[in-house]
Amino acid sequence: MKKLISYILISSLIFVSCKKTFLDETLQSSYAPQNTLVDSLGFEANMAGIQSRIRAQYTTDDDQGLLGAMYLGTDMVINGQTTSAMFPYVNNETMNSSDFAAGIYWRWSYQTLNNINIVIAAAQDPSVTGTSAANKAYLGAEAKFYRAYVYNFLATLWGPVPLITQPIQTPKTDFTRNSLDSINTQIVKDLTDAMAVLPTAGAVRKEGRPSLGMCQQLLAEVYLRIGKPDLAQVQCQNLISSGVYSLITTRYGIKASSPGDYYNDMFVIGNQRRSQGNKEAIWIIEQDLTTPGGATSSSSNASTDQHRRMWVPYYAGITNMIIADSLGGRGIGRFRLSNWILYALYDQYDMRNSKYNIRRVLQFNDPTKPKYGQQLTIADGDTVWHINPYITKWNNYNPADANGYGSYKDLPIMRLGETYLLLAEAQFKQGNVSGAAASINVLRQRAYPDYPLHGQVQPANITLDFILDERARELVGEENRRMTLLRTGSLVERIQNYLNKYNTATGQPVTGISNITTRNGLFPIPQTAIDLNTGAVLTQNPGY
Repeated sequence: MKKLISYILISSLIFVSCKKTFLDETLQSSYAPQNTLVDSLGFEANMAGIQSRIRAQYTTDDDQGLLGAMYLGTDMVINGQTTSAMFPYVNNETMNSSDFAAGIYWRWSYQTLNNINIVIAAAQDPSVTGTSAANKAYLGAEAKFYRAYVYNFLATLWGPVPLITQPIQTPKTDFTRNSLDSINTQIVKDLTDAMAVLPTAGAVRKEGRPSLGMCQQLLAEVYLRIGKPDLAQVQCQNLISSGVYSLITTRYGIKASSPGDYYNDMFVIGNQRRSQGNKEAIWIIEQDLTTPGGATSSSSNASTDQHRRMWVPYYAGITNMIIADSLGGRGIGRFRLSNWILYALYDQYDMRNSKYNIRRVLQFNDPTKPKYGQQLTIADGDTVWHINPYITKWNNYNPADANGYGSYKDLPIMRLGETYLLLAEAQFKQGNVSGAAASINVLRQRAYPDYPLHGQVQPANITLDFILDERARELVGEENRRMTLLRTGSLVERIQNYLNKYNTATGQPVTGISNITTRNGLFPIPQTAIDLNTGAVLTQNPGY
């Protein structure tokens, strides 16, 4: 101990006896937007950073339950193995301004927006001459698409928010909420500007980067949200008639000769991208563990994307079961499909309800155990998160890391199937139920092998509820369901009325959802943002 004390004292004396200049730092170089956004390489590096930020929106592993904010408390799923981040979205009475998920998404939005604004400002700066004007215009258009995407996310979930279109270089504490009209105007302008520059999907600089089709799809959604269905219809029809995209209606890709169906083929790793045969894909966010920076990671060799862990049940927690590619890899069942989806939404003829798309039956799969090959039953394990039916869209498995923490599957953000649903919604909102039925029947013809014997929709069937039902059939596990229900003003009503009617008829309660009210039509502004904004009042949404 004496030796240790002596060493500390000597070290301290040596430290304090040094000249003050010992601590002076001579900066040899720095890496910042101010000195990187000067040439083509710098712009590309900053764009790669924005793409990484966009991908991280749904691949961060904060509390593992962050994705629950987009699904729990809606008509799609009920609790499985729930984390603290997910509680306020099913127990609505506990939602407050300190909500974890709302805070994460708010911070993500404004951090990402500042990165985007820096690139846009540099692209518009005439003093930046290290790259061509055409290149600056192109990269500025890409950044404007991303800015519109983030602001649409904010406006849908929070309503009026601070509108920031210039980089923030110094501390700012006087934010106020801009009107929703001004935010929507900026979104439309950004998308319109981007559409004038960006090419179609086949001509983008790199697969997955912004294209004309991505702008058209997002603008259609924005127009629907702000009550301009006629303009939304134009965007949908332009995208559909472009000939750039087509619905998948035949088997293709790396498992085309294996048992399955062409709807499932779109979600197989190796099939998801346009270059891999998926001509329905409008926007796919790529993930690739073999590429440095190709996945959101907490370490050098592991993705932290939680989609598989959320959607695939924890079958490996049952005795005599082992993790397998055929069962989707290692899940922990944070989501469980609602009874409405499992028992009322689909009929037996719908391909989207096939065993390849919704796994309803499991067999013991450890060949060293006596029950091998026998079907699991309720007696073998609980049905909350061990052996419940589940969608296969997020199945993935890495044989080098079977117990892997995260997943590495590409993220389907936009595809042509949704374009037809947006078109049907736009037509319905203009009173054109015949047109809406025809648009939905395009998807029904793809989904029902014996169409029109089964699956054909009549104009009399068309309501907003029916369109939302069809979105669930087509897009379960893909769309951000909470955003769809908030955009259409349907969240509270569908939980209070629609699902209650279904469950009253069967004598079953709406499992895990309580006390939803009109305040749940928007997220709370994070209390930390309000408290730190000392120079002005950042008002809270009603009810929080």
